[in-house]
Amino acid sequence: MFVPCGRPGGSADTRFEGFTLLLPAVSVGNVGQLAIDLVISTLDMTKVGYFYTDCLVPMVGNNPYATAEENSMELSINAEVYSLPSKKLVVLQIRSPFIKNKYRPFCETLLSWVKGSRCARVVVLSSSHAYQRDDEQLLGTPLRYLLTPDLEKAVGGLMQELNWKEMEKVAAYPGISDTDKVLHIPGGGITKLLFTESCSKGIQMAVLLKFCSEGDNIPDAFVLINYLNEWLQLVKSEVNSSSQWKIPSSWRLLFGNGLPPALF
Repeated sequence: MFVPCGRPGGSADTRFEGFTLLLPAVSVGNVGQLAIDLVISTLDMTKVGYFYTDCLVPMVGNNPYATAEENSMELSINAEVYSLPSKKLVVLQIRSPFIKNKYRPFCETLLSWVKGSRCARVVVLSSSHAYQRDDEQLLGTPLRYLLTPDLEKAVGGLMQELNWKEMEKVAAYPGISDTDKVLHIPGGGITKLLFTESCSKGIQMAVLLKFCSEGDNIPDAFVLINYLNEWLQLVKSEVNSSSQWKIPSSWRLLFGNGLPPALF
């Protein structure tokens, strides 16, 4: 459930009517989470609350978007909500993995919040194992999208104009029958469950994903966020450029650099 941050003179608004909700799937390479970091940092989004749940591994740490010593000691937890009313954008950042068998309860709670807060649409940033692509998925771009039927009516034509490639369904029984095809997103975490539940509940949802492998996935995050930006135009587009995105201060610690003194 969403818990708003307390503010002087009142509490944060718990409704985001007409907003686009952007969130990551905890998936291979953490590509979606890295991309969300870039959005929050670049747009200087304001933290408006957190998502209280027992479905994620508990964690706490310093402010990942610190810009000065004064705000570096603010604490952050495993699921926080940021907002930018000027762009009708709300972001849920997830920073820890799911507890076993807790995918479905989390998805149900999340989609209930989406409906209750009256978000216009949801965009999930995800990734999938590159080595598990079938022959068709090996061709062309490593980027794919999915739209629920309700969102397809609204933006399906735009995706065609952008020449985006829809995520292919693959044979349910490879080598035995090619007639039965299913949606398969290996390494995608909650992606498939969120998408199928949104289809059945009439929620407007898009999934944007990149095929990738574990390792240094920062380049993958830039590719995915530029892909998103082609559609939502969050920042002024520059062809194949990463300079338009502000790298958060926490990224200095991604590969084992020393702990910040503020932790002690």
